[in-house]
Amino acid sequence: MFGIIGGSGLAGMKNLERTRREVVRTPYGEASGAISFGLMSGHEVAFLPRHGYGHTLAPHEINYRANIWALKQVGVDAIYSVSSAGSLDEAYTPGSLTVIDQVIDYTYARKHTYFEGVEQPVVHIDFSEPFDAVLRQRLIDSAAQAQIAVLTAGTFACTQGPRLETRAELQRLKRDGAHMVGMTLMPEAALARELELPYAALVIVAAFAGRSEWRLLSVEDAKAALEPTFENLGKVLTGALA
Repeated sequence: MFGIIGGSGLAGMKNLERTRREVVRTPYGEASGAISFGLMSGHEVAFLPRHGYGHTLAPHEINYRANIWALKQVGVDAIYSVSSAGSLDEAYTPGSLTVIDQVIDYTYARKHTYFEGVEQPVVHIDFSEPFDAVLRQRLIDSAAQAQIAVLTAGTFACTQGPRLETRAELQRLKRDGAHMVGMTLMPEAALARELELPYAALVIVAAFAGRSEWRLLSVEDAKAALEPTFENLGKVLTGALA
């Protein structure tokens, strides 16, 4: 069964036929919300709203460990993540979809590993390629079959939030090689790797980071502006699940 982790804009996916919800208890506390089970084109999926139903959790408040653990516990064996980002590169235009291949983690003070505590062994996971190649290719192939344009590579800078970045910080991210910036991909991707769950991320570019339209973009404004992109995203996900 595939798991899908998404933001509030994804919670209302038109092609997700919900069948039930389940509240999952974990050793790491509560997940962002109940897991919704349903069907996408006949394939069973488990959907978890990253920010909670109603978008009540800021990026730094999300219990990433509980989220990934809960999905594993209910039988998910692979995860597709959907998130939004601000573009740092003119090639990544607002409204575009990107199947990213790299991430730089700038977060701090987040619970970022299951391998800690006196009874846990020291484990160093290989994270040189943070996203599963097979899942990434499924997304790329699905987009091609649906004739939907996607960028097939990109580096995501994950910052702490909840504030937006200063101009100097954005310049630093560009120098570091990032193409886009967001706040929610880490430690989510690394935790999935620790639990041996294949994980790939599809990122929606909301606006150019640092410009006025990015700084003034509310959650509701983003939903309205990106509605056509969400439709394409649903088609890409559905095809990747087939």
